[in-house]
Amino acid sequence: MKQEIADKIAKAGILGMLIIDKAEHAVPVARALLKGGVNTLEIPLRTPAAMEAARIIKKELPGIVVGVGTILTVDQVKQVADIGADFAVSPGCNPKIIKAAGNVGMPFSPGIATPTDIETAIENGCRILKYFPAATMGGMKHLESMGAPYFHLNLKYIPLGGVNMTNAESYLRSDLIIAIGGSWIAKRELINAGNWDQITQNAEEAVSLFKKIKSEKL
Repeated sequence: MKQEIADKIAKAGILGMLIIDKAEHAVPVARALLKGGVNTLEIPLRTPAAMEAARIIKKELPGIVVGVGTILTVDQVKQVADIGADFAVSPGCNPKIIKAAGNVGMPFSPGIATPTDIETAIENGCRILKYFPAATMGGMKHLESMGAPYFHLNLKYIPLGGVNMTNAESYLRSDLIIAIGGSWIAKRELINAGNWDQITQNAEEAVSLFKKIKSEKL
């Protein structure tokens, strides 16, 4: 991953993961998050509207760092690059996808859940990894144990999957974590209901926690 993008993700600390069913919701939800202090997003390709939503946000709100997730094919890598996304992530660690991302200069974080995944990512030049699904794999305790043999490589992780305000602090306090992400800030039902105020409030709560922990580390 390009250092510039890595620095932006680290500075943000919080990634809003958005499952968008209607492209018309893209800008309003992004603005709601931005109002609450969240300026970095991941839009997984789980709905027909996802790619278009990512394109619109990147065009209309260029100050937001836009990532696209659930990258499963080489063609999707090319499409994500074409819309100008800042980075991409996948749920698994597929060398073909990593290579395709490298070929088009797309900053990329593969998903890892086992030591074999981590070693595959390392072999393919990745140093920022998506820890997924974080909660059901054992949370921070599991990541610390699994990541211990690779600590000297200074790998960084973005936990997603079951991350929320009840466990966010356990991740954010670890030096292994570059940022955390999840859909709890802007749940699918909140987006579909147009409840932008609640999304802003959730974003403010998450950002406040991140800033508090960051200040305590200084």
